[in-house]
Amino acid sequence: MAVTPVPSTRWLLLMYRLPSSRASQRVEIWRKLQRYGALPLRSSGHVLPESEANQEKLEWLATAIRNYRGDASVVRVQGFDDLSDGQLEKLFIEARARDYEALGREAKSFLRRASRPPGGLEALLAPADQNNATAREKGSGEKLKKHRKRIWVTRPRPGIDRVSSAWLIRHFIDPKARFVFGNDPGARPDAIPFDMFSTAGFGHRGEDCTFETLCKEFAIRDRKVKRVAEIIHDADLEDEKFGRAEGIGLDATLKGWATQDVSDDELLRRGMELIEGLYHGLS
Repeated sequence: MAVTPVPSTRWLLLMYRLPSSRASQRVEIWRKLQRYGALPLRSSGHVLPESEANQEKLEWLATAIRNYRGDASVVRVQGFDDLSDGQLEKLFIEARARDYEALGREAKSFLRRASRPPGGLEALLAPADQNNATAREKGSGEKLKKHRKRIWVTRPRPGIDRVSSAWLIRHFIDPKARFVFGNDPGARPDAIPFDMFSTAGFGHRGEDCTFETLCKEFAIRDRKVKRVAEIIHDADLEDEKFGRAEGIGLDATLKGWATQDVSDDELLRRGMELIEGLYHGLS
């Protein structure tokens, strides 16, 4: 009896639906899918090759969509009956070629505008939440009281956003924090979830990683923490938003430890020491 060969490549498929009233959120999700290089299928959904990094990106997108009162599912796919692996790979290459052409046009346009007076450029680049800073800071004191001496839960095998968030929690939010690990925040109703694919607790919000979310929620204004946040953002989201490459080596180190026979608690301890060194190393 002939055996059907198992496809060499597996895929991740994001299926989602957003209410028609969520126009700006639709654009936000579409832009992120474009940035991740996800391929839109003619039938429905967006596809990426299966990998741990790609799954994390799509799971966070699915969480954001649910927060916007939409529906989303991330599905592992063995193959597509109307598209072979080779055809999908060709479509990915063609899509990236179009992206590079568009990038080239944008670069030429930028160079043409570079000699113009900057005008109100600084105002345009101001943080979008600047008007809300005072209100957040006012409420942060009460919020801190509610988050002291608590148990905090996050996903196993912590990466750079999770270890840095734990460091931030321990040093600026809850000095007596205890950390546990699990994939279902509902299994620990006594714990505060962070960096989990859940609408509860603290996680990615909009363009922010979990570390940035915590900084904003608790109005942390430390200047070095702000720089750490930029480093963690670029390492975790890989969008080069701040042009900070310092976190790439830290992220690679954590990923290397995660492949070894090291417990989650030990991974977290080592990672928090890395962030502590990073913080004190900033001038």
